[in-house]
Amino acid sequence: MPKVGMQPVRRRQLIDATIETIHQHGFADTTIARISKAAGMSSGIISHYFGGKNALLQETMRSLMKDLRDDYMVRLVTAKTPMDRLEAIINTNFNEEQFTPQVTVAWLSFWAQVPFSDQLRRLNNIYFQRLASNLRHELRQLTTEECADEISSAIAAMVDGIWVRTGLSRGQADIAGARKMVLGTLRLYLANSPSPAKCPKKHAKK
Repeated sequence: MPKVGMQPVRRRQLIDATIETIHQHGFADTTIARISKAAGMSSGIISHYFGGKNALLQETMRSLMKDLRDDYMVRLVTAKTPMDRLEAIINTNFNEEQFTPQVTVAWLSFWAQVPFSDQLRRLNNIYFQRLASNLRHELRQLTTEECADEISSAIAAMVDGIWVRTGLSRGQADIAGARKMVLGTLRLYLANSPSPAKCPKKHAKK
């Protein structure tokens, strides 16, 4: 019988092994045998905990999203202003635990499969919507609603673009450089955008 409390540990080990296997062999050649070998477990344990390879791959993407969310919530504790919270969003997307060669390749592999998987597409939509919503919420306190929508779209695309370029380069992720680039662009946008006070108020229709 498995020890009490071992299920979360083993699930985490299998998810970490999946990320490493994708990094080493690519998505197409990430097999149950290779994942279980990397985790130091039997192949049957994947079916036991996840029900199969596809479910494990989905859970791996879900886990990466949860890691981002958890890191963001921790950073929010000390973020007092809208700009602080915008910096927290950017720093979360380029943190030391996630912005690694292994994780960037995993994300790139998942994105490549999104058009062919309803489950991965659903998870990816949640990720896109969450990032855009968080950016817009803070930006609307610093500029007009129209500018906030424009800036949030540009910054979200920039974040994803840097992730894609990093995943394709297979080199060491430049965390400081990524943060500096995105935050610098964000500040330039805001410096050239009107404040909310200058936005004409919309009158309700009678």
